[in-house]
Amino acid sequence: MAEILTLENVVALLTLSAMEIVLGIDNIVFIAILTSRLPAEQQARARQIGLGLAAVMRILLLLTISWIAGLTKPLFTVMQHEVTGRDLVMLLGGVFLIAKATIEIHHKIEGAHDDATKRVRGASFSGVLTQIVLIDIVFSLDSVITAVGMARALWVMITAVLLSVAVMMIFAGRVSRFVERHPSVKMLALSFLIMIGVLLVADGLGQHLPRGYVYFAMAFSLLVEVLNIRAGTRRAATHAAG
Repeated sequence: MAEILTLENVVALLTLSAMEIVLGIDNIVFIAILTSRLPAEQQARARQIGLGLAAVMRILLLLTISWIAGLTKPLFTVMQHEVTGRDLVMLLGGVFLIAKATIEIHHKIEGAHDDATKRVRGASFSGVLTQIVLIDIVFSLDSVITAVGMARALWVMITAVLLSVAVMMIFAGRVSRFVERHPSVKMLALSFLIMIGVLLVADGLGQHLPRGYVYFAMAFSLLVEVLNIRAGTRRAATHAAG
């Protein structure tokens, strides 16, 4: 037991758990957008199943570390850039994320006159789960590669993944309800997904952009929007009282 709970492992567990939770923000936003197209009684189940599948995939990937290491080996070279299996997954995932977010924005703008029933009919439970699984593969691969690079003990990696997924399950419902209540936040979330998609495409092309700057910009934009919503709520309450 003492050999397992070494200072190095404890520090790695805390650091990796925090990193996995930050990386999981992308997943929560994407799942919130997708499940909002389902009937209200199916949304919570879709979120839980989607996040559960994400946890399973990440653990399975961690159990195949040798295969993960193989994804970082060059497959071919394009314009002096050595393309790896991970690059291809990041590139395809980024394109998928950009396309999906763009379609959702178009639906949000052009379909504003449709009633809720028509919007719900446009999505099926199995279809939403399929899309969640597809993007989970991209996010899981990115997450697992980060875990392999930050920790040596397998139990540390698996524990960090389980903790991050548990946090995502706790907050996914709240995030989804908040996004659904405020159309402007939903549009902002979709723009975040496009930004994340661009990051993935750039990563796949060998241009490793620091995510910290992007996450800071996202957090700042969300803070401004939340303050704007609160100010609007207070103005509405003042007018109602007057």
